[in-house]
Amino acid sequence: MPERTHDLPPAWWAYNFEELDTEIARLALLCGIELLRPGVIMRVLQRDATVCGTDNPAAFAKLHNLLKLHGAVREKSVDVLGQSQTAMIEAYVVDRLKKRFGDRFGS
Repeated sequence: MPERTHDLPPAWWAYNFEELDTEIARLALLCGIELLRPGVIMRVLQRDATVCGTDNPAAFAKLHNLLKLHGAVREKSVDVLGQSQTAMIEAYVVDRLKKRFGDRFGS
């Protein structure tokens, strides 16, 4: 029997990235964070709540944790699908989120 490198198709990864990133976007809105501005994601990962436009400690903590999860899922996706296919999936998801949420996250 041939060895399988993975059982999950790219569509599964795209769906899961979109679900995860939609929740990240929702939490960023709740916290008043322009997540796509340079350095902001790193500051959230460092638990720097001064990036928040509104005080919502519970949403900020969940956002921090989901960003860490996103990194782990991305790393696994690169291992399974490769860098280029993961980048294509991410670009697709970001484009869909921009259409849904507009430019509320910076650029």
